[in-house]
Amino acid sequence: MRKNSLQLLLLGFLFLSQYGFSQKLYMPRNIKEAYENGTRSMDGKPGKKYWQNHGKYTIELTVNADTKLVSGTETIIYENNSNDTLRNLPIRFVNNLHKPSSPRGGDVSEDFLSAGLTITSLKIEGEVYNENARNWGTVGNVKMKKALLPHSKITINIDWNYPLSKESGREGQIDNTTFFVAYSYPRVTVFDDYNKWDRLPHTDRQEFYNDFNDYTYSVKAPKNYVVYGTGDLLNPDEVLQPEFSSRLKKSYVTDEVLHIANEQEMKSGIVTKQNDWNIWKFEAKNISDVCFGLSDHYLWDASSVVVDKKTNRRASVQAAYDIKGTDFVVSVKNNQYALDWFSNNWPGIPYPFSKMTAFQGFADMEYPMMCNDSQMNDPVFAQLVQDHEVAHTYFPFYMGINETRYAFMDEGWATTFEYLIGIAEHGKEAADKFYKDFRVKQYISDPSTEEDQPIISMSSQLSGAGYGNNSYGKASLSYIALKDLLGDALFKKSLHAYMDNWNGKHPIPWDYFNSMNSASGKNLNWFFNNWFFTNNHIDLAVKSVNAETILVENVGGFAIPFDVNIVYTDDTKETIHQTPAIWEKNQKSATIALKNKKQIKQVIIDGGIFMDATPNNNAWKS
Repeated sequence: MRKNSLQLLLLGFLFLSQYGFSQKLYMPRNIKEAYENGTRSMDGKPGKKYWQNHGKYTIELTVNADTKLVSGTETIIYENNSNDTLRNLPIRFVNNLHKPSSPRGGDVSEDFLSAGLTITSLKIEGEVYNENARNWGTVGNVKMKKALLPHSKITINIDWNYPLSKESGREGQIDNTTFFVAYSYPRVTVFDDYNKWDRLPHTDRQEFYNDFNDYTYSVKAPKNYVVYGTGDLLNPDEVLQPEFSSRLKKSYVTDEVLHIANEQEMKSGIVTKQNDWNIWKFEAKNISDVCFGLSDHYLWDASSVVVDKKTNRRASVQAAYDIKGTDFVVSVKNNQYALDWFSNNWPGIPYPFSKMTAFQGFADMEYPMMCNDSQMNDPVFAQLVQDHEVAHTYFPFYMGINETRYAFMDEGWATTFEYLIGIAEHGKEAADKFYKDFRVKQYISDPSTEEDQPIISMSSQLSGAGYGNNSYGKASLSYIALKDLLGDALFKKSLHAYMDNWNGKHPIPWDYFNSMNSASGKNLNWFFNNWFFTNNHIDLAVKSVNAETILVENVGGFAIPFDVNIVYTDDTKETIHQTPAIWEKNQKSATIALKNKKQIKQVIIDGGIFMDATPNNNAWKS
C-alpha cells in the first residue's frame, strides 16, 4: 500500500507539473466551472465538451441616401449547440447606442442622437411576435413562445429599419452622400460556456463580442453609389459597367495598384450600372461580423498581394477615399506591405481573409476585412493607424475575443504588432520613440490608482486612463516582455499554438496562459501572475555596485527586461541584457554577477520601451 501510494503521489506531481499550470492563478468561479465541465482544458486547448453557437444570416439591406434610413429584411438560422434549453432570445443592436435613453460612456452632441431600431415584423419559427424594439437598449430580449432545445435550431425572420446618425463615429454619415454602415443589423447575442447570454450593453467604449457566423447579404444602393463591404463581391458585372468590373477583376491577380474609378469617372456617372437602384451582393463565412461603406464620389483604388506563399493565395487590397484624403493615396500600397508582413513575420500566420479595404471616415476602427480611418495629414502616423487596425484581423477576428470583458486580449496584441511592423517600416529608434511617447509615457508618468489596476480586471468595469492603458500599453508590454523571456523562436511557436487552438473560437485569458505554458514547455504562471494579477508598475533602481556584482531593486514589481550599461574606469564599455527570467525566483531584487572584474566607473540600467517611473535612481557613479 505504501509503495502504491508513493507511486500515485509521484504521478500526481507529474500530472500537476505537466497540466496544472493555471492552478496558481486566480480564476473566477464561473471560469473554474467551465474547466470543471470540460468545455476548456488545462493544456490550453478547447475541452472535449467545448461548443459554441452559430448563426446563418441572410440579409437584404437598403440604404436611402435621401432619408438616411437603413432598412433590412433578415433571416437567421440559429443553432443551439449547447446542452442548455434556451427560453429567451436576447437580440443585440449596437446602433441603439444613439438612442437618447441608452447608457453611454461619455458626452455626445445632438447630431449623435437618433431614434434607434424599429422592428416592423418579427417571426420565430413562423410565429408572429408583437415586438417593435422601442424599449430596447443595445441589447433587447424576446421571450420565446417555444423553448429552443439543446442541439436544435430555429429560424428567425426580422424586418427592421433605423436612421444613420448625422455625427459619424464608428458608423454613420461621413458626408451627405458617403455612409459607413456598421453594426447595422439585429443579431442574436453570444451564448457561451462560461457566462451564458452576453447581455452587457455597448456604451461606446468597450468593444464587441460576436459569434462566428455565415453571412450572405445584399445592399440596395442608388445608382452611382459604389458599395465596399466585408466579404466577396458576388456580382460585379451586375452593378458595374464592363470597364470598371474588368479593372476590379484584374486587381485581384496583380501587385500593380490600379485606379478602379477616379474622381472624374465617379462624377460622370459611368462607373455603376445606370439603374435607379443597384443590388450589391456579398458573402462571408465563418466570420464575426459584416459591415459596408458606400459613396457616390469616393475614389477607388485596388490591388492584391500574396498572403500565403505556400499556396500563392492572394488577398484583395482596396481603398475608398475622398479627393482630399491625401493619406489614402498610398493606402493600398501600405496595406500590401502590412498584409505581407503580418503574414510572414508577426504573428506569422497567413492573412486569413480574402480582402482588406481602407475606407476614409472618422473612427480609426477595425472591422472584419475593413478599416474606417481618419485623414491624419501625417503619412507616417496614418500608416501606423492603418497597421494597427489591420493587425486586429488576428485579434479579435481570427480569434473570437470577448473584447467587452477582456480588451487586452486584442488591443494589446494589435499594439504589439503595430510596434513590431513599425520597426520594419521606420527603424527601431523611430518605433521605440513612438511607442514610448504614444503607448507608455502617459501611463508611467501618472501615479493614480486607475493606472495600476491589474490587467485581468474586466474591461467593462474600468474607465478613463485605467481602461486605455490596461487594454493597450500595459498589455502590449507584457507580450513584448514574454517575447524577450522566451526568445523569438519559442515565443512564436507558443503564440502559434495558442492561435491554432482557438482561431474561430472564443478564448479567454486563462486559455492564453495555459496555451503558452503547454506550448513553451515552461511553467510561466509566475510571469502571468506578475503581469496580469497584480498592481505592479515599472520602476527599477540600482542599489549597490562592486567589482563582482550589481544589485538591482524592482521597486515597481513588473518582471521587465532591461540592459545594464557599464562604463569601466579604463573607459571601456559593456552592455549586459537581462531577460524577465531574472525575476522568476525573486521579484523584489536581482543580483547580477559580473565576469569582468575591472573597476567600474558608472552603471546605468535602461529598460528601453519599458519606461521607468523614477529614472533618477537608475544610475550609479563611483
